[in-house]
Amino acid sequence: MGKKLIITEKPSVAMEFAKALKITTKRKDGYLESEEWIITWCVGHLVTMSYPEKYDEKLKYWRLDTLPFIPEEWRYEIIPQVQKQFNIVEGLLQREDVEVIYNAGDSGREGEYIQRLVFMMARPNPKAKMKRVWIDSQTEEEILRGIREAKDLSEYDSLSDSAYLRAKEDYLIGINFSRLLSIIYGRNLANKINEDKASISVGRVMTCVLGMVVSREREIRNFKKTKYYKIQGLFGSRDSSFKAEWKVNENSIMFESPKLYNESGFKKENDAKEFIKGLAGKNAKILELKKSKQKENPPLLFNLAEIQNQCTKRFKIKPDETLEIIQNLYEKKLVTYPRTDARVLSTAVAKEITKNLNGIARGYKDEEVQGYIKKMVEEKYSTNLVKTKYVNDSKITDHYAIIPTGQGFENFNNLPELHKKVYKVIVNRFLAIFYPSAEYQKIQVTLEIENGEKKENFFASEKVCIKQGFLEILKPEKVNNKKKEEIKKDNEIDNEENNIEILKGLKKGQVLEVQNYELKEAETSPPSRYNSGSIILAMENAGKLIEDEELREQIKGAGIGTSATRAEIIKKLEKIRYIEINKKTQIITPTLKGETIYDIVYQSMPDMLNPKLTASWEKGLDMVAKKEIKPDVFMDKLTNYINSKFNKLVIKM
Repeated sequence: MGKKLIITEKPSVAMEFAKALKITTKRKDGYLESEEWIITWCVGHLVTMSYPEKYDEKLKYWRLDTLPFIPEEWRYEIIPQVQKQFNIVEGLLQREDVEVIYNAGDSGREGEYIQRLVFMMARPNPKAKMKRVWIDSQTEEEILRGIREAKDLSEYDSLSDSAYLRAKEDYLIGINFSRLLSIIYGRNLANKINEDKASISVGRVMTCVLGMVVSREREIRNFKKTKYYKIQGLFGSRDSSFKAEWKVNENSIMFESPKLYNESGFKKENDAKEFIKGLAGKNAKILELKKSKQKENPPLLFNLAEIQNQCTKRFKIKPDETLEIIQNLYEKKLVTYPRTDARVLSTAVAKEITKNLNGIARGYKDEEVQGYIKKMVEEKYSTNLVKTKYVNDSKITDHYAIIPTGQGFENFNNLPELHKKVYKVIVNRFLAIFYPSAEYQKIQVTLEIENGEKKENFFASEKVCIKQGFLEILKPEKVNNKKKEEIKKDNEIDNEENNIEILKGLKKGQVLEVQNYELKEAETSPPSRYNSGSIILAMENAGKLIEDEELREQIKGAGIGTSATRAEIIKKLEKIRYIEINKKTQIITPTLKGETIYDIVYQSMPDMLNPKLTASWEKGLDMVAKKEIKPDVFMDKLTNYINSKFNKLVIKM
């Protein structure tokens, strides 16, 4: 009987496949084998693209007359450190008794690329059927389902094409423009940063991210604070009074006045004081009184960018560390696949979601979480998600959102403390979607004071939570994310409730005394610096930074980089000292070197700094994966772009 061969991305994953298939034979050198199955593994990348000097020794030297370098036939080589494992995998792939080969690499574009490179170099037994295992978690049933439902490898050829093109694009842009800009501007950079020599590293994604960081830093640096003055009135009796703020409207004496900074503030303190004098001794009438109830739904589930941002805020860790932790939780069967852009579930998963809930209820020994589940049962909260915003098949590409599997608790106690905390954040976000909306009572009051022939309006509003709903679970998370000075003290919350009671007692048309007016000094504030989490979100939502509406719609969903690569880009920028990340706060600032390179790129090829270019390339790769354009079309556009840029830059010299 012929054998079935499975190739995973790493040994730990291979062991999970072996457990699921009940293979108990001893591990051999680089693989496992039973009567029916052989399981082997890569160790990350086994094959890489060759550097230019492997094509021609002369290309080792950075010279203008050898650029741009665009190979007609691409060369690849085995990474020397993993040659032994490649030889083992190659030998197994070529075995005559292997009838079916299962590509069980990581279920994403990069995972596909790692395995396809191996197949390309190892030349598998041509008689063997080639299959692709695509799974969302490493639970036993999901592994077995993945093997059972494995499709022909050819169904993933367009994903493979996209992966090869992504690698070629990064290679060509990185090598050609790093060399070209270093030749033209390297001396200038070295002088600026006071070094003997310096090279310039350019990348399709990282240069754009550097641009975001430097632009934000300069915006902050050039920001001039502006003071302005707001007016607040105290209305009602001494025992029962509330504050309301003045805002200009078309009935006001100050309508379109150059004395105003904005709709509620004066440029000069004296002008605000003069305005107050004109209102002295006059009563206020309640012009409008609006009472409403507002609902706030639980947030969507986590994708990788959202959980990375959350962990930076809560635990002050970098995105690559968050990914490493969630990857570990995934490999321990505790959560679903981490490298996902989706924040919703598929219909199929939603129909089986009680399995996840029951698993958490049985296995997760956390009192707080058990309390949330107990309440769900007692209050009979619905677990039918299918017609909710948390389920949407059209918003899922490769994988659904990150959720707990309800399994893997045999591994839980041995996890590091931080891993346990990250797991709980994922569990809480998951449980929150089954809880009801939070409900608020809101009251808005509009007051009117006569001012000669004109009328001035003051506005007051209060909102209090009357039903916690999902906030019972997520409230601690929100408070932890705030700066200490922003967290409300108990007496301030009491004031809110007291104020809403006062406002509830008012009636439309009622006349109120004005106890006093008060000037409040305010000032404009610069934008915030990115931290290592918020930059990931900004990269994911790059489309929002693009002003051209048509293009923004065209590249919707195509950010800068992918969920799998963004953390590595941030890590690389820090490693090559283009940015610095504060260990305590995770705040990102550019270095002098980073800013100098930004200036060089800005004057030579500014579109490399623009999210428009990077996101449109990402969209192109996505179109290849979806078979909307042929790989050759993408490659032609890429080579034309490189050639035209070179021509322009060389002419400038």
